[in-house]
Amino acid sequence: MQNLFKDLKRKDHKRYLGGLDIFRYIGPGLLVTVGFIDPGNWASNFAAGSEFGYTLLWVVSLSTVMLIILQHNVAHLGIVTGLCLAEAATKYTPKWVSRPILGTAVMASISTSLAEILGGAIALEMLLDIPIVWGSILTTAFVLIMLFTNSYKRIEKAIIAFVSVIGLSFIYELFLVDIDWPMAAKCWVTPAIPKGSMLIIMSVLGAVVMPHNLFLHSEVIQSHEYNKQDDSSIRKVLKYEMFDTLFSMMVGWAINSAMILLAAATFYQNHIQVDELQQAKSLLDPLLGTHAGVVFALALLMAGISSTITSGMAAGTIFSGIFGESYNIKDSHSWVGVVISLCVALLLIFFVSNPFRGLIISQMVLSVQLPFTVFLQVALTSSRKVMGKYVNSQFTTWVLYIIAIVVSVLNIMLLFSA
Repeated sequence: MQNLFKDLKRKDHKRYLGGLDIFRYIGPGLLVTVGFIDPGNWASNFAAGSEFGYTLLWVVSLSTVMLIILQHNVAHLGIVTGLCLAEAATKYTPKWVSRPILGTAVMASISTSLAEILGGAIALEMLLDIPIVWGSILTTAFVLIMLFTNSYKRIEKAIIAFVSVIGLSFIYELFLVDIDWPMAAKCWVTPAIPKGSMLIIMSVLGAVVMPHNLFLHSEVIQSHEYNKQDDSSIRKVLKYEMFDTLFSMMVGWAINSAMILLAAATFYQNHIQVDELQQAKSLLDPLLGTHAGVVFALALLMAGISSTITSGMAAGTIFSGIFGESYNIKDSHSWVGVVISLCVALLLIFFVSNPFRGLIISQMVLSVQLPFTVFLQVALTSSRKVMGKYVNSQFTTWVLYIIAIVVSVLNIMLLFSA
């Protein structure tokens, strides 16, 4: 009888550990999530909420659905092949196809880094009255130190902590405002394009579905070398990866939505259009109290630092992928990619006269590059030569191509509206 109880306890313990097994696979998705709650998102979301109220919440919902599908698909590429998107492009496509796409992806990463560094600098100006230029230099220097001295796992843990701080900050601030939840629920699922909103729509889209994050996710997931395990292990990882992606992307959806809700409930209701993040912080003080403004600035600083780290890693991933190598900060191609992205972005900041406008334009640049990356990704994951028996189903392929076409059409609409 005693042995029977021991066996039952052992089985329960194994079942308990099996239930907790899923937490071993959470991390890559949260690392990517930081990319779409970055300062560029803050600018786009506060512009959307202050100018159009709850109306553009549907863009966050649509973008997040697209993001889940794309990130899940590119993670599969990394798990199955052991290659990131940039490496796979170099290996399986002609140079005249891969080089231009990867080159523009590096440019998109520079645009992203510009937004992230600016966000950190703006936060430092809010908190410590440090000028934007010096704040940008400090943010860049800190991030370079972080990237050159930390491993993947340490950075993952730091970034998960940063994401938690950002999320809790916005939950705190939502409790201070009066949200029209029925209207918000309607706007989350009802598309509307108010006059003059195309730039903001494209900025929100570009700020959520970011091309450099597709490269980063495939790199982080393949660094675990799941492809070297047996078939049953790969299938298990594929299943858990979906949970990681869903959980992480929904966290991002909630935080992005909270930004628009906050802007709509405070600025739009008071007929105030936000055109700089410093203004948003100063306006929150009298509307919500001093603590809200400080929390806002601290959360922005966390977002700026963590997202600059991920944009630097993404640039290193893309640049090393051009040479058929995986990301390794000690390798010359990886660190050159990191330095190019962060230092060129820092240099461009010296010529940005309107930081808030620069944030929004930087996000629009991402949405313009996005279709090229998505079409490349779909071609690779739909190839049996690349994916073997894990190749996309015909239905998945069509869904992915539809997403790429939707983004392309939105870009064309933006050009006509301009």
